[in-house]
Amino acid sequence: MKNTKVRTAVFPVAGLGTRFLPATKAMPKEMLPVVDRPLIQYAVDEAREAGIEHFVFVTGRNKAVIEDHFDRQFELEAHLAERNKSAELDALRADLPKPGQSSFTRQQEPLGLGNAVWCARDIVGNAPFALLLPDMLILARPGALTQMIKAYEQNAGNVVAVEQVDPAEVSAYGVVGRGAGDNSGFAITEMVEKPPVGSAPSNLIISGRYILQPEIFDLLGQHTRGAGGEIQLTDAMQKLMESQKFTGVEFVGRTFDCGSKVGFLTANVAYALDRPDIAEDFMAELQKLTGAIPAKSG
Repeated sequence: MKNTKVRTAVFPVAGLGTRFLPATKAMPKEMLPVVDRPLIQYAVDEAREAGIEHFVFVTGRNKAVIEDHFDRQFELEAHLAERNKSAELDALRADLPKPGQSSFTRQQEPLGLGNAVWCARDIVGNAPFALLLPDMLILARPGALTQMIKAYEQNAGNVVAVEQVDPAEVSAYGVVGRGAGDNSGFAITEMVEKPPVGSAPSNLIISGRYILQPEIFDLLGQHTRGAGGEIQLTDAMQKLMESQKFTGVEFVGRTFDCGSKVGFLTANVAYALDRPDIAEDFMAELQKLTGAIPAKSG
């Protein structure tokens, strides 16, 4: 298989974010801030670091604010310029993709992740692409996708980011079987969606980052319903494994599941402590707070 450069990344951002209501009643969950940056910005930053040149957002109703976020706001820029806030102005401009680098398409029905990916098919075209789930926020240096790109350059085919969990938790995730290779790139021998505890091929779960070949679109285009009556990406990947190889990357870093309240709050703490400009003061406040909370008895 030809090792074509990965230039495009897809971001599925059509979900309703019901676990964060009422906060997400009018604001997309992908715009929820971790410290001072929205979740979707972290995903785009990770993709840009990995060399991605085209950013494709699969949106839904009431997601126009995401498109606005990746556009210029001339009134705000003028306001910052008038007040000589050059650092803030430069930071805003640095976050923006260049003109023509962003595309937006709609997932018109909530038919699952596989359907969301399929909705990007005409924009991606006949080329490999990266897929990043913004809910899965990964703190890593270099970024998880950068680590995956290195594995892709060596192995071609498809690449999936994985991480270890407690074997008692595998039934909540998609799990891969591990073949030859090391953590930076090993052969995936099988994929199982939410296997019963004790029957999983490993404790390595799929972590929301993928590099996929365009043949996945043909499989997703069959619109086969899987778990929950939705079109599942894992089902299509299992079929693609029959003709193409998949490489797993156990990346160096930590994932925060920002689709859950605890994961989102933990991410805010971790990212705040990772920021040199606020870490010391924030830690002091954390110590005050935790010291003031009485330990629960029993």
